[in-house]
Amino acid sequence: MSFPVALQLYSVRDAMGEDFAGTIKKVKEMGYDGVEFAGLFDNKHADVKALLEEVGLTPISAHVAYDELIADPEKVIADYAEIGCKYIAIPYAVEERRPGAELFDDTVEGIRKFAEIAKKYGIVMLYHNHDFEFKKVGDVYGLDLLYSTLSADELQTELDTCWVNVGGEEPAKYIEKYSGRAPVVHLKDFYMSGKGKPAKLYQLIGIDDGAQEEQNEEEAFGFRPCGYGVQDFPAILEACKKAGTSWVVVEQDNPALDKTPVECAQMSIDYIKEINK
Repeated sequence: MSFPVALQLYSVRDAMGEDFAGTIKKVKEMGYDGVEFAGLFDNKHADVKALLEEVGLTPISAHVAYDELIADPEKVIADYAEIGCKYIAIPYAVEERRPGAELFDDTVEGIRKFAEIAKKYGIVMLYHNHDFEFKKVGDVYGLDLLYSTLSADELQTELDTCWVNVGGEEPAKYIEKYSGRAPVVHLKDFYMSGKGKPAKLYQLIGIDDGAQEEQNEEEAFGFRPCGYGVQDFPAILEACKKAGTSWVVVEQDNPALDKTPVECAQMSIDYIKEINK
């Protein structure tokens, strides 16, 4: 089997901000089957739905911050349901909301509330990990604690293969670990030198994590188009088949190799098409 492939539109966020409709059309021309949103750039939900129908792209999911969801969960979920999204993913957890932290129990209750509302609209809640969830809480990873605290009926996985790898686990094996609970998987490639992770890793994705900067650490880690870094994507796709994954989503947080974000997205889909048999 081959997987339908979506693009996480955060990958081309600058182009989206400059020309929303034109960039959506370009994504289709590149060869993608669907999209995952990271904001709507002030576009009306009905207009976004109409644009996707015109272009022929499937709205798979949307990344929506926990704080945005908790502020008005019914409206946020209904709006993305109107577009046609089948999933909503919480893309990131601030430190105090992470497994083992002071607000973790509150976060769990919030997700339970989201899941209950989402069911009414035919939407499934996901959580998109980074590498910090691979810190142990007791004798288990924080990510595993999250998924053992919430049922599969309440929260499914959106495993990001880059961050699983950076977190110290083999992406393919980790996807298989969550067989039946991994409907959407992020395909993300990267390069990391022998120096290991840079202290200011999350500044690469626009988040100030408070770490102290060291000279030349931007050379230690970098995102890459799929197929141009260290990831074993044939093994990852095979694991997705075993796990029952429905969609794979290309994401590249920042461009590389002197290419634009749009050029990187094209390089990724060209490579994935070669191996996605």
